[in-house]
Amino acid sequence: MAIQFHEKSKEFHLFNDKISYIIKVLENGQLGHVYYGKHLTDREEFGYLIEYARRDMAPYPMEGRSNFSLEHLKQEYPTYGSGDTRYPAFELEQADGSRVVNFTYKGHRIFPGKKELEGLPAVYVEKENEADTLEVVLEDEMIRTKIILSYTIFRKFPVITRHARFECDLEEGVTLLNCMSGSLDLPDKEYEMVELAGAWNRERYPHTRELGYGIQGVYSMRGCSSHQFNPFLMLRRKQADESSGEVLGFSLVYSGDFLAQVEVDNFDVTRVVMGIHPNEFRWELGKGEEFQTPEMVMVYSDKGMNAMSQVFHELYRTRLARGTWREKERPILINNWEATYFDFNEEKILQIAEKAKQIGVELFVLDDGWFGKRDGDNCSLGDWYPNLKKLPGGIKGLAEKIEALGMKFGLWFEPEMTNKDSDLFRSHPDWLLADIRRTYCHSRNQYVLDFSKEEVVDYIYRQMRKVLGEAPVSYVKWDMNRAFSEVFSNGRGKNWQGKVRHQYILGVYSLYERLIREFPDILFESCASGGARFDPGMLYYAPQAWTSDNTDAVERVKIQYGTSYVYPISSMGSHVSASPNHQVFRNTSLEMRGNVAYFGTFGYELDISKLPEEELEMMKEQIRFMKQHRKMIQQGVFYRLKSPFEGNNSAWQVISSDKREALMAYFRTLQPAQGKFERIYLKGLEETAQYEVRECFGARMDLGVHYGDELMYAGLSVSDCAAGVDGIAREQQGDFFSRLFYVKKVEDR
Repeated sequence: MAIQFHEKSKEFHLFNDKISYIIKVLENGQLGHVYYGKHLTDREEFGYLIEYARRDMAPYPMEGRSNFSLEHLKQEYPTYGSGDTRYPAFELEQADGSRVVNFTYKGHRIFPGKKELEGLPAVYVEKENEADTLEVVLEDEMIRTKIILSYTIFRKFPVITRHARFECDLEEGVTLLNCMSGSLDLPDKEYEMVELAGAWNRERYPHTRELGYGIQGVYSMRGCSSHQFNPFLMLRRKQADESSGEVLGFSLVYSGDFLAQVEVDNFDVTRVVMGIHPNEFRWELGKGEEFQTPEMVMVYSDKGMNAMSQVFHELYRTRLARGTWREKERPILINNWEATYFDFNEEKILQIAEKAKQIGVELFVLDDGWFGKRDGDNCSLGDWYPNLKKLPGGIKGLAEKIEALGMKFGLWFEPEMTNKDSDLFRSHPDWLLADIRRTYCHSRNQYVLDFSKEEVVDYIYRQMRKVLGEAPVSYVKWDMNRAFSEVFSNGRGKNWQGKVRHQYILGVYSLYERLIREFPDILFESCASGGARFDPGMLYYAPQAWTSDNTDAVERVKIQYGTSYVYPISSMGSHVSASPNHQVFRNTSLEMRGNVAYFGTFGYELDISKLPEEELEMMKEQIRFMKQHRKMIQQGVFYRLKSPFEGNNSAWQVISSDKREALMAYFRTLQPAQGKFERIYLKGLEETAQYEVRECFGARMDLGVHYGDELMYAGLSVSDCAAGVDGIAREQQGDFFSRLFYVKKVEDR
């Protein structure tokens, strides 16, 4: 077992060959945190690591113990008001208004494997011997309420997952006002905090700040994980970089409002909390009822940020994503959105599809505009039946024609939204998630449906089920194009309103689950105006997500680079779109657009029926290349080599798990005058193995055979001096330039 309980010292030690996590039952019965970090040899007692201190003005909960203050002890799941004045992990209110509680240790259970979370996404195991789980029971006897803290440690990964469950057995019940998934107290503040921040069209840019006294954190109160912030935090030692140093990663498996917060007290103790955002959250628990928090995932690395990310990648790709498409190579698709927008009919769609088949595309996706009377964004959301003026044979007829061409067919939905000009709204205005007695906001001419109501979810399920059951649909793009405002569930009482935001997300999850079970072979891709709901919760249901509405290759280098801090390459929807780009109007070469899009699921989003023959021939070549290498790209080990946020040039690499082959991409934004010499240092190769290196496109140069240690420590030259790169034509250079290198072990030639 990877978990030991030492009865004499009342200590729990969770450990594998990489990490240790130590908890202690304190003298007052509450749980103290002892250690989290690199593996420690197990022993009977680590209590000497607990630091007690007598400090002026501190409250002391135990008579005669003037050095035992919860304000200065590191705790495991702290509460406010019992001597600790820092931000708590939870808060609950009793019927008489009291918020004073005292949860103490009552028992525990250790078992192999990991339980599922009912109604919530979570990391899972396929065999019991993959992980071990500790459940610690805390109870406040006066209010007959328990907290079950759950910890799972994986044997293969430096990973601990955490969540909490509240159980009430009090007749008059209690009310949860705040319940974080986990809390961690660290002994110092010598970290930099890295978060993923941005906005629509520039999601998940890494942002770094040095920890300081007080609160620093990220959050969403938008009903989704948001474009602005991601449910992820990293704490790294100041000397840590991509390849070395201590790094702690925190990720929340949840898709709604969240809080990820770091507090530093005035004695340099750092507290991390992560969970559902408490704003507008109020959950009443009656006798016999319980509440389950989402799961928090913690990853430890002493080998830098790349190592942390690689753990997240493998864990989320193989033990969060599920089903038919978890291990399958993703189909190369074409989406008609930027080719036609709303202006299409069956003839135009088939014209694009026929050309797509000729160049090797495997999946055609019909985007927005196929339903109701939809010719713009102001009508028909919620009316999920085909527009027969555009598609005389309906979805069934079009899908069958696409399949007859030799491709699979995919379809766009936006199930959580409606327009006022729709049959759904006219029949059920009370189904809006808004106080319909007042003025309420629209966005993109649409409104949020109240998915906290089962009847709303059932209605949308029946419509989607009918479409998917009648037509050969192999892929669903599930969009969500606006955030919450004026959240109110019409027809519900006061006590329901504090539950609405969380119940909404549970409704989304339940709809996904029902459709996945009924249509297990459909590949679902999540989308929320691009990347507003790119989070671990979604990956449990949809193994890939539309990374951003911004398809510009230069911006996508940044967006995909930042996304890779947590999320696997196989989860990133990445398309080659038109030039000039429709979002930033930048002109980039088809070669560069392809070189960026390879590092994801790969597809096209442009009107290929209007392209010149030479571009179609290059697309054929790109598709052949992606089909040849996509297994390595989507299931290999990814390294960030050079950041696009630190200069004009950037690079990344993916290598097969057996180290036999690799791809390295180099990107340069602007052409320098008299550019300097530059080398990129590859990662993960066998030092003494010989590798053949060649350039994939452009010059197609054979760069000879080199030992792995040469490529990693002496580097690969990508110099671009004023005279130009040998073998590369001048017209291929200039601004927005990229190079792609294929590295293969010599014995495998």
